[in-house]
Amino acid sequence: MLPSGPTRAAGLLLLGIFSSVQAQGYKIDTKDAIKTTASTIAYDLMLLYQGNKTGQIPGILPGPPSENKGPYYWWQGGSMMGTYIDYWHLTGDTSYNDVVMQGIQHQVGENKDFMPRNHTASLGNDDQGFWGMTAMLAAENKFPDPPADKPGWLALAQAVWATQADPSRHDQFCNGGMRWQIPFANAGYDYKNTIANGCFFNIGTRLARYTKNETYAKFADETWDWLWGVNYIDHESWLVYDGGRTQFNCTDINKATFSYNAAILTQGAAFMYNYTDGDKKWGDRVDNLLDSMLKNFFKDGVAYEVPCEGTQGTCTADMLTFKGYVHRWLSVVAQIVPHTAEKILPVLQKSAQAAVAQCTGGATGRTCGFYWSGGKFVDPGVDKTTGAGEYMSALAAVSSLLIKDANPPTTNDTGGTSKGSPNGGFAGGDNGQKPERPITTADRAGAGIMTFVMAFGAIGTFFWMGFMGGQ
Repeated sequence: MLPSGPTRAAGLLLLGIFSSVQAQGYKIDTKDAIKTTASTIAYDLMLLYQGNKTGQIPGILPGPPSENKGPYYWWQGGSMMGTYIDYWHLTGDTSYNDVVMQGIQHQVGENKDFMPRNHTASLGNDDQGFWGMTAMLAAENKFPDPPADKPGWLALAQAVWATQADPSRHDQFCNGGMRWQIPFANAGYDYKNTIANGCFFNIGTRLARYTKNETYAKFADETWDWLWGVNYIDHESWLVYDGGRTQFNCTDINKATFSYNAAILTQGAAFMYNYTDGDKKWGDRVDNLLDSMLKNFFKDGVAYEVPCEGTQGTCTADMLTFKGYVHRWLSVVAQIVPHTAEKILPVLQKSAQAAVAQCTGGATGRTCGFYWSGGKFVDPGVDKTTGAGEYMSALAAVSSLLIKDANPPTTNDTGGTSKGSPNGGFAGGDNGQKPERPITTADRAGAGIMTFVMAFGAIGTFFWMGFMGGQ
């Protein structure tokens, strides 16, 4: 305990200076230094997670905002679990494995396909997809298998893919493609976006490589062709746009360029390149997407979220996690498409250095912010968050520096141990849209009213998206 009076004040000053120096002294120039820094950030991030405490819900961060429980939606819990799986895989630290195991298994849902009924109100194809990608990551990284009475990681990824491959999720509007939302009553159901289809594409490419089942590759090919055909991938610049609405046949493209849209397609294309033993078609796609990403999302070599970062306070809790996915996914691209490593790894190193250089805030002197390129700490409160997304991104940036010494994603043929679905997931399942009883006239009337209400409710959303796309 510090003494009182002037001595105590001096002690506090010294403590503050020490904390600041300690944070600014984060080192990432050796393997041991990277592990130490990652361990500290992982610890600080876990302090913001309540799911391992008595009476709390495992697997989720405080939220959702609509219920005034916190700034985070359901899917961000899944991405946090994925961040810790990568952290364990890259550093060897098992400290959080039990928490991750509990969190994922608690959120698998009644049909073990990451569609829990209590999250229907915010259940998008992308939300489900992020949990599916986390399960796929667990299978690829040989994360400890769950108990025999729990669904395996591969089976969970296959279940997500199967529900998303169901024909009901790929209607005739815009010549196919998945909608953003799964239940038709959710606002945004009339929006077909890149991230929903990108998750499906990404999981499919990885399942193809893991299982050597060509059906997954066939669907991945078709999903890429749809994204290309609807011009969500710019044919000249290779920028990846956000989406469009079904009532306009997806021609009213919202040209917001979020980094995770480009990154999820780049990683998926890399898995296809690896699966096809270097097919030039997929190699060209990887190279073009990568060049576009490095040009547009790394300001002077530092990760930069174009739609919101220029104006502090406008980044949403979702956007604050995107840099982490970029670092995690591009590091795997460098690993499985070796010719990209010389482009990717130096940039990730410089970006990670900028990330830890600004982790100097808060009472500890090591709280991480989001605005890496500015060279100074900006409190997460500016964006009205507690900092979980900011910590996730910093942790991913640091951990990913260890990719050169890590084992590549496994497959069934290279030591994968995760148990899959007996039918490979091809039997489909609950698609989240089939009514539980015949639709009546009253139902149709109610749905019409809901559609009318949602249409006006969505105007603000699409205005914002359009505005952000113009920044």
